Amino acid sequence: MRAAEIQRDTLETQIFAKINLDGTGARSFSTGLPFLEHMLDQVARHGLIDLDLVAKGDLEIDAHHTVEDIGIALGQAFSKALGDKVGIKRYGHAYVPLDEALSRVVVDLSGRPGLSFRVPFKRSHVGEFDVDLFHEFFQGFVNHALITLHVDNLFGDNAHHQIETVFKAFGRALRMALETDSRMQDQLPSTKGAL
Repeated sequence: MRAAEIQRDTLETQIFAKINLDGTGARSFSTGLPFLEHMLDQVARHGLIDLDLVAKGDLEIDAHHTVEDIGIALGQAFSKALGDKVGIKRYGHAYVPLDEALSRVVVDLSGRPGLSFRVPFKRSHVGEFDVDLFHEFFQGFVNHALITLHVDNLFGDNAHHQIETVFKAFGRALRMALETDSRMQDQLPSTKGAL
């Protein structure tokens, strides 16, 4: 199985992340950030990725360090679990609606970090969660998972719906990109011969 775990400790956060890319969507979260956990639940369920995450951060300051470092730790675990990438489909995409909201996520497991994040949130917070921090999460993930990610919220009037469609589409796009193709069992999906 493509699985890995990471322990990342800084002066601001202590994070344990465990991931199984060939899972069933099993998940366990303890972060002190229930809305982020709700979003990560979407990735696990829709991506069929098992996620275990324990994070302790300086939430008395704000959630920025914790959210960013969760993205970093999950990206590190993802990269480690992905391994040599032989036989994967590499590319994935998904459109996901939720009522009035619609988002598109496209991913390339390229070995190169790149993020295009176009989500025009209709308000600054969902409950007490600052929605600007979702960009920080994805930037941390992309930089350490070494993937290219395009995130576009195409429609939406409700910020909760906007970001939930993004995370569901992210899970679905990852699921597609991570699938193996028996015709590529001994090959990398790259004309360069490297990812």
